[in-house]
Amino acid sequence: MAKYRLDYIWLDGYTPVQNLRTKCMLRDFDEFPTLDQLPEWGFDGSSTQQAEGGDSDCVLKPVALYPDATRENGIIVMCEVMLPDGTAHPSNARATIADDPDTWFGFEQEYFLMQDGVPLGFPKGGYPNPQGEYYCGVGFKNVGGMAREITDLHLDLCLYAGINHEGINAEVAKGQWEFQVFAKGSKKAADDIWVARFLLLRLCEEYEVDVEWHCKPITGDWNGSGMHANFSTKHLREVGGKEYFLKLMDAFEEYCEEHIAVYGPDNDKRLTGLHETQSIDKFSWGVADRGASVRVPHGFVKDDAYKGYLEDRRPNSQGDPYKIASRIIKTIQSVEI
Repeated sequence: MAKYRLDYIWLDGYTPVQNLRTKCMLRDFDEFPTLDQLPEWGFDGSSTQQAEGGDSDCVLKPVALYPDATRENGIIVMCEVMLPDGTAHPSNARATIADDPDTWFGFEQEYFLMQDGVPLGFPKGGYPNPQGEYYCGVGFKNVGGMAREITDLHLDLCLYAGINHEGINAEVAKGQWEFQVFAKGSKKAADDIWVARFLLLRLCEEYEVDVEWHCKPITGDWNGSGMHANFSTKHLREVGGKEYFLKLMDAFEEYCEEHIAVYGPDNDKRLTGLHETQSIDKFSWGVADRGASVRVPHGFVKDDAYKGYLEDRRPNSQGDPYKIASRIIKTIQSVEI
C-alpha cells in the first residue's frame, strides 16, 4: 500500500462571494483511489460562516478527484458541503443546479495578479502606460518578470489534474490574465473552474502574490475582469436555425434580471457600456460585437446556418460557475425546439 495525500477543498458560507477552503487527510490505498473509496469528512462550520458554534459540525462529501502534480501521491478532492442529516447545506449550490451533459461550456476566467495591493507591473503610487500593448503582450514592459512563469506553471498543474485548459493569455489591462477551460455539463465545467482557481491561489502563495477575482479592482479607464461563458447545446451544434436562435435570444432578454442576479456581485461596476461591455440594464446580441451581452461568432451565422456556440459576455470573474451554468441551462430549457 501507498500513503496518499488527500486535499479536500470546499466552498465556505461567505456572501456574496464564497471562498475556497482546504484541509489535508492521509490514507493508504493500493492504487489511485476511486471516488467511492474516499470517506466523508467533517469540519467546523462555525469558522466558515456555515454553522453556529453550538452546533458546528458540517460534512464534506467528495464529488470529484483531481491528481495533484505538486504532491507525491497527491489528490485534490472537490467536495460538497452537507448537513449532518445528509441533506445539502444551504451554501451548497452544486447539489441543486440544473445540469445537462449535452450543454457544453467554455469559461474564460480573467483575473489580476496583485502584489502589495496593486496589479503586477503597476509602479508604486502611480499608473503604467494606458492599456493597449498588454493584451497578448510579450516582453518585460508588458508582462513583467514573474507573471508568465506563474501562468505557465498554473497551466501545467491544471493539465496534470485533468482539467481541459484550452488556452492562456495576458489580458487588456496591466497585470490582468486569463485562462480558458472547456467541459461538458454544469457540474463538470464548474468543478474544473473551482479547482483551477484553487491551484492558482495555492501556486501564488509561493510567489507572495495574490489573485484578485473582483470584476473591477481598478477604477478608471481599465478593463474589468469577466468570466465569459461560451456555451452550446446539442440542438445548437447539430440543428441550429435562425428562427430558434431568435427565440433563444428573446428568452435571454426576458430572463435578463435572473441572469444578472447570479453573474457575480458588483457587475454594475463592470457592465457600464464601456470597456467592451453592454450596460447592465440592457440586453443585446451582435455578430463579433464585444460590446454586446451575447457575442455571436461569424462562424455561427455562416451560410445563414445559425449553428454552433454562443458567448455570454456578462458573467464576471468572481461569479459562481455552478450558478452561471445552471441559469444558462434553465433559460435554454425554457425555449421550445
